[in-house]
Order: sequence, then C-alpha cells, then structure tokens
Amino acid sequence: MVFPNTLAAALLDLSPSKLVSLAPADLLIIAIYFVMVLGIGVYLRRYANTSNDFFMAGREMTAWVAGLSFLSANLGAIELMGWAASTYQYGILAAHFYWIAAFPSMVFLGLVMMPFYYLSKTHSVPGYLQLRYGESARALSGISFAFMTILMSGINMYAMAIVMKVVLGWNIHFSIWVSSLTVAVYVALGGLYSAIFNEVLQFFLIWLGALIIPILGMIEVGGWSGLKARIFQQVHSNDYVHLWSTLGTFSGNPMGVHWTGIVFGLGGAIACGYWTTDFLVVQRAMAAKDLRSAQLAPIIASYFKMVVPLIVILPGLLGLAVLPFKLVPESAMQPSLHSYNEVLPLMLARYAGPGLLGLGITALIAGFMSGMAGNVSAFATVWTYDIYQPYIKKGMSDAHYVRVGRWCTLGGVFLSIGTAYFVTNFKSIMDYMQALVGFFISPLFGTVVIGMVWKRATPKGGFWGLLAGTCSSMAMYIAVKMHPAWIRYVALSPDAKDMAENVYRALWSLLICVVVTVVVSLFTKPKTEEQLSGLTWGATMFPKNEHLPFWKTPIFWAAGVAIFFGILQWMFW
Repeated sequence: MVFPNTLAAALLDLSPSKLVSLAPADLLIIAIYFVMVLGIGVYLRRYANTSNDFFMAGREMTAWVAGLSFLSANLGAIELMGWAASTYQYGILAAHFYWIAAFPSMVFLGLVMMPFYYLSKTHSVPGYLQLRYGESARALSGISFAFMTILMSGINMYAMAIVMKVVLGWNIHFSIWVSSLTVAVYVALGGLYSAIFNEVLQFFLIWLGALIIPILGMIEVGGWSGLKARIFQQVHSNDYVHLWSTLGTFSGNPMGVHWTGIVFGLGGAIACGYWTTDFLVVQRAMAAKDLRSAQLAPIIASYFKMVVPLIVILPGLLGLAVLPFKLVPESAMQPSLHSYNEVLPLMLARYAGPGLLGLGITALIAGFMSGMAGNVSAFATVWTYDIYQPYIKKGMSDAHYVRVGRWCTLGGVFLSIGTAYFVTNFKSIMDYMQALVGFFISPLFGTVVIGMVWKRATPKGGFWGLLAGTCSSMAMYIAVKMHPAWIRYVALSPDAKDMAENVYRALWSLLICVVVTVVVSLFTKPKTEEQLSGLTWGATMFPKNEHLPFWKTPIFWAAGVAIFFGILQWMFW
C-alpha cells in the first residue's frame, strides 16, 4: 500500500480532474452493482400494480427492513460527501448533526409522532396536514416539499458527478445522466418496493466500501491520539477535535456557533424537523406492517446512526490531518484547486487499490442512488396524492394514479438534473442542504407537532403559522446574503459562519411558526374532538402492547439509545 510520501507527491503532480484509473476488477464490481439494482426494479414491478403497493410498498415491511431503509434513504451522497466536507470545514462539530440531533429526533418520531402518522392511514406528511388542518395547509406543504425534494435530489446528482470527475476523470455530464437514469428506471418500475429493497442492499454496500478510509486512515495516523496530533500540526488548533468544550463562546470554535445554537437550533429545530416531518424518511416507517413496527423502524435506525460518523466524520478529520494541500469552498474553486466537497473522493484515492477502489466507488454510487431514489419516490408520492389528485384530476382510477406516479418519477429525475448546478453557489453541500431545511422543514415541524399535541390548533392557525415560518426563514436568508454583516443579528454574533446562521435561522423560523399558529388559533374556530380522532393527543385511542414482553416494546429500545447518547457526549467532550 502506498502511504503519505509517495502518494502525496502523486496527488500534487496529477491533474485535479483525475486521480486514479480503474482496474478491470473495479469495473466488474461497478457493473455488477448496476445490473443488480436494475434487476431488482424489473423483478419487483409485478408487486407494484396498485397505488398502495407503488407508493407505500403495500404496508408490509418488517421493523428491520423499514428501519434499514429509513437510514439508507438518508445515507446518500449528501450524507457521505456532505458531512465529510463539513467536517473538513468545521471539525468534529459536524458530529453534532448525529449525536445531539439525529438519533434523539428519530426516537421522538418513533414514540410520539409515528402513532398519528400511522393510525391516520395517510400516504404523506402533507396528507396528515390535510386531515388535521385542511386543504390550504396541505397545498402549501405539498408544493414546498415537492420543490425541496427536487433541490435535494440535485445535490445527490452533483455529488456523484464530483466523485466521477475527481477520482476517475469522467465527464461530469455523462456521470450525471448514467446514474440518474438508472435510478429513474428502477424506481419507476417498482415504486417504493424497489426503492426500499435497493436501499437495504445499498446500506450494506455503503458500509463495506466506506469503511476502507477510516480503517486505513487511522492505521496511517496512529489512532485517535495520532490523528489529533496531526490535525494540530496542520491547523495549529485543537478546536477541530472537541464536541462541547469549545462552544462556550461564538469565537472559540470553527463554526462560530454557541452551544445554544447547537442544542435549540440544531437539536430542536433542524433535526427534529428533518427526522419527523421530511417525508423522504418518514415514508419508509409508514410502510411498516403494523404500528409497533412503524415505531421501531426509526428507533432501530438510530442505533446504526450512532456509528455513521465512522464513515462520514472520520474521513473529514483524516483529510485535515494528512492531505498535503488545503481545500477551498466550492464557490472559490479554480482549475488548480480542490474543494471541501472533494475530501471524501480524495481520501478514497489515497487509500484504495485495485478491487478496493471498485468497492469504494460502488459504495459512493450506492449512496448517491439511495439518496436520489428516496427523493424521487417521495416526490412522486407527494405530487400524485397531494397535488395532482386533489387539485388537477379528482376521481380517476387507481391505475391512472399509478401511471402518474411512474411518470412523476421520471419527471422528478429530469427536474433534479437542472437543479444540480445550483450547488456550485454554496461553500459546501451541507451548507446548501441546511439552508433548504431551514426554509421548508423547521417551520413544518412546528405546524405538525402543534397539531399533534394541542387540540385547540385550528386550520387557519396551521396554514398561517406554516406560511409565516417559511417566509420569515427565506427573508432572513436573503437579508444575510445581501448584507453579510447582518449575520450578527440572525446568528447572534459577527463570528458566526454559514452553518451557525443556518441553525439559528431554523430556530427563529420555528418559533415564528409556533407563535403565529397559537395566536391565530386563539381567534379562530377549532375542529371538533370527533374530527380530531386519530390525529391529536386527547382525541385518540392508541393500541396497547400489553401482550408483548417489555424488551420487545419501542420504549425499551429507546432507553438504550438514551444510554448510548450520554456515553458518546462524554467520550468526545
């Protein structure tokens, strides 16, 4: 294996457009993967003939299948490349998006919110809003969510194109079209069935391929202590390797964020919003065979989510420690430079030889396709059920809506190709993604959770609260872009960086949504308790798990998550 000195020289001498070449074994591994995913789509087409099958996988998934799919739908190119890039940019603070944010929110979804989604038998989160608040709230959330999924899908396309360009020197347009059309074919054929089963396959492929970098990288630097020493040599600071000890001030850490932003903005607004209302992931749990399985799906996924930083955070830290050149923001790219977004493929090129390279590239392709498939299947469901059926063509046959779903899948892919190029205007993939979450997801969380816990919330309150939260988030974002010094008002400090602005803006938009919803609700007429049955606390009867042993209940496995949560915070303080 070639390690730092010779490979570092090679990296510096090679054109940034191509770092390695594929051996026949690598090409064979990649070709087998494409054949497998297309074969799954063709095979499962026979099981996706009704709308319930195509959009909800027949609601037949076990807790484990739904849980692995739940995680894999999120473990796309955004996750793999985006968080590696953010870690290079901000250090181990990026791990907060897992350990203070993701799995507490996933447990909250399973225990508190999933019963309402599942018992209401809705096909989507906008569908729940229609039942709880009415058509106006569904229309607003459906349109904004469809718009967001297309933009998110474009990130996956762009990320995959970067891998092919940086590692292999392939034409960026060719890379986008080949991978995108593959996803379009297998999701259009098998619907959510195909997406879920491919996501389970991709989950294992991602782990097999992505573990190459942390294992070989930690051997090179000599373990965690060696990694910290190498990072200090490169950046002359220990701020990049501490989770909490640097968050007492805005200026004491690379993100320019205070602990209040991490706990309330990230943990309370962004993470809870994403994991509990983003239909991309919630759809997988809603496809479970019963309520217990639907509740367990995100809780099972949260255990795996705890260790995902091994394959997304460690590569970014290793890039800080061992790369012989500095990476730059995407918006500052020039032909002779590499961007933050390229840290993962750069590290793959550093450590992977023939065979291993094919496995690593396949893992990234699987991640891309997993995220892409999740977005386009969610887009097709929301567009068909929450926009096309109620507002364009009502009362058509079930077969008609399945055909519309298939065409929506293809249309979503082509629209996503157009949005892929927006990403170049952001410093990193994750800055772009969190900006979108702040626009559409954080306010939506406020609307949904108030509707679930407060019977007095009214249809007008839900609509105007959601609209106010979304518009205020966009207004704050535009104001900071037009006047960068105004970041001190949104993120509470002139030392704040882009990600800090994202977390505080999400918090303000959530609070605005909640306040407007409450105020408008107090002056408008609520629904009756009979109309709220199955939709909110105090008006819903939940099935009991008394026949189950305690260790099989969702609350037991949720308690285990809480224990691991505390251990991880202590280990990396």
